[in-house]
Amino acid sequence: MKKKSTWMNFLIVAVKVVIAGVIAWLVEMSVLNNIFPKTDVIDQVLEAVSVFLVVFLILTVLGHYLLGLWNTQFIFIVITGAFLVSQIVFVYFLPDFLKAGGPLVVVLIMLTILVVTFIIERKLTIKKAEGRGSLTTFLRDVQKYVNDGDIDAAIKACGVQRGSCANVLRTGLERYRILHASGDELGEKETMEEIQRAIEEAMMLEVPLLERNLVSLSTIASIATMVGLLGTTIGMIRAFRALAHAGAPDAIQLSIGISEALVNTAGGLLAAICGIVAYNFFATKVDNFTYMIDEASYSIVQSLAVRKK
Repeated sequence: MKKKSTWMNFLIVAVKVVIAGVIAWLVEMSVLNNIFPKTDVIDQVLEAVSVFLVVFLILTVLGHYLLGLWNTQFIFIVITGAFLVSQIVFVYFLPDFLKAGGPLVVVLIMLTILVVTFIIERKLTIKKAEGRGSLTTFLRDVQKYVNDGDIDAAIKACGVQRGSCANVLRTGLERYRILHASGDELGEKETMEEIQRAIEEAMMLEVPLLERNLVSLSTIASIATMVGLLGTTIGMIRAFRALAHAGAPDAIQLSIGISEALVNTAGGLLAAICGIVAYNFFATKVDNFTYMIDEASYSIVQSLAVRKK
């Protein structure tokens, strides 16, 4: 059954690729060439790829809403949008001296946009994980409710606060309430182990959400460095080829090659620096946040243990 589903998904993607390719070719040859005539083959290819991605994205969204098919994850949508925006920026807004970097500049712009997108996504996710109100005030209130023996009020406060920390604490408190209401003659040690196990299970569900897309940031930083290095190498090849001409070297081609190398180097470093700084920032923030959750849950468990006595 799983194999059949895999082949069906592959067939759906293949059909969308063929349809998008045909539409992109027709639009490029019959419409865009008349509106924006281009002699450069690279510009024509980039334009056709942009149209292809737009059509493919539209078909994917239509398939999701009309047929319930979702064969493309969030990352593909982000990459598609970033490529389209980078293509528009390169063609219509980028200064000529940066366009001298060649087609790899489009890739570098796309990687930079991806970094910015994931930074915004991570910022919003962590903000949501902290909950609605002040996390410090929330933890102080929950601790007070537990010390006073008002477990229902503590659970209600978790429901109001929401977020990852509140979800973890609520899981432990609800487990304690269930054990207390069931009347099971469990010892203090067994009760605390049950609560700790429930908290650990909740942590296993929350932490991956906090760490999601951090790997994408580090991967983009590595790829940006390699793409910039590739552009630098291509530019230097162009420059040395200009020097290899018999007689006087071709000054124009030499300057174009050096400019291409430097632009790609700068673009690759920019995207890589942003990705590395963002990765380290959010990785540290997630570590501190999970440590705070561990400390809060440990404090709650100890307070419940005192009540059990």
